[in-house]
Amino acid sequence: MKAREIMTRDVVSVLPDTPVREIAALLVDRSISGAPVVDDEGAPVGMVSEADLIGRDEPSREARDIMTRPVVTIGEDTDAGEIARLLQTYRIKRVPVIRDGRVVGIVSRADLLRAMAQEPTPIPAHNVGLLARAIAGIDERFGLRRSPEPPQTTAAPSEPRKPGFQAADFRELVQDFEHRQDRTREEAHRAVAEERQQRVGQLINEHISDQNWQEIMHRARNAAENGEKEFMLLRFPCHLCSDRGRAIDVTEPDWPATLRGEAAEIYLRWERDLKPRGFHITAQVVDYPGGVPGDIGLFLIWG
Repeated sequence: MKAREIMTRDVVSVLPDTPVREIAALLVDRSISGAPVVDDEGAPVGMVSEADLIGRDEPSREARDIMTRPVVTIGEDTDAGEIARLLQTYRIKRVPVIRDGRVVGIVSRADLLRAMAQEPTPIPAHNVGLLARAIAGIDERFGLRRSPEPPQTTAAPSEPRKPGFQAADFRELVQDFEHRQDRTREEAHRAVAEERQQRVGQLINEHISDQNWQEIMHRARNAAENGEKEFMLLRFPCHLCSDRGRAIDVTEPDWPATLRGEAAEIYLRWERDLKPRGFHITAQVVDYPGGVPGDIGLFLIWG
């Protein structure tokens, strides 16, 4: 049995700006205990019930001030057993039926009871049990039916069942995740810093031989043959510079004086061998990890 078969199609709804007293009069006039609050397009934005109205009849109050939200909704194909489960789970008495985002019906606890009473063919036992248990649970939650008296026994009353987890448990899980993320970032930063220091040490201790220089010039020539107008001679951490790349970052004219190690040697070879032949050289920061200068590129330019 689907929602479309048991829903009330003549839905009484109100707008968010409907005054509370008008809502109360409407519920009394239509002999209903609640109604969906819809926007101008007919989409549900809340639910208002008798309980929401009690003690809230100030003239200035409107539906938006007292309505319950968010709204639990169903589609026209939702099974009656699932509807009963929703009413019991969320402790609500009615649920709007939605088609294309608009309210086209409403299913209440009374609609479910009527569906059970009017069903012409036998309902499978498991469905009957589900509906009966769900509706009984709804009745008991809202005080609509007294639960059977428990049998007399000398045993101590059982403790009320407690949920298996609390919101605090979830917050602890979030904190654990954040701590793991922090540790991961710290380890990554340490690894990068160690690698950078090793690289700086290598660049300071290593030197450019004539063979190295010839290999660099060979790669630069290949770049020109492929239509490039510049070639990165060396990429190195900004820590290789005496000022950690500040002069290069702000393009100060004396930036070559901050170079050290292999970068300084390449600059001197350019100055000696390539500058007289019309080549230019420039340096620039090529990445900014964490918003600060990272690696620096030393570029040979002929374009």
